[in-house]
Amino acid sequence: MQSRVFRVATAAAALTALGGLAACNSPTEQKAEDRADAIENQADAMRDSADARADQMEDTADTLDPTLDGVDSTAEQSLENQAEAVRQQGEAKADALENKADAVRDAADK
Repeated sequence: MQSRVFRVATAAAALTALGGLAACNSPTEQKAEDRADAIENQADAMRDSADARADQMEDTADTLDPTLDGVDSTAEQSLENQAEAVRQQGEAKADALENKADAVRDAADK
């Protein structure tokens, strides 16, 4: 009997502690968290979009030199270089958005 009372009391204390943790975010902090999440979603979309464009460019480049001799034609290499630039620009923009999301969170924590 005593053991059951102890378990119930322990469970109640744990639930109270978890409830207190959930209430730590003020409405302002929650808005900042939501905004940061939205910015991170934009970063993911930016990265995915750049990758898709670069992949499409690379596929097009492959059609410019159908010979499987291990040597890219000038046109194929040029388009592959452009695809890589698109991929890198997308990464840079996505990274900048993620940094912005971190700044939003940091500002809310202060």
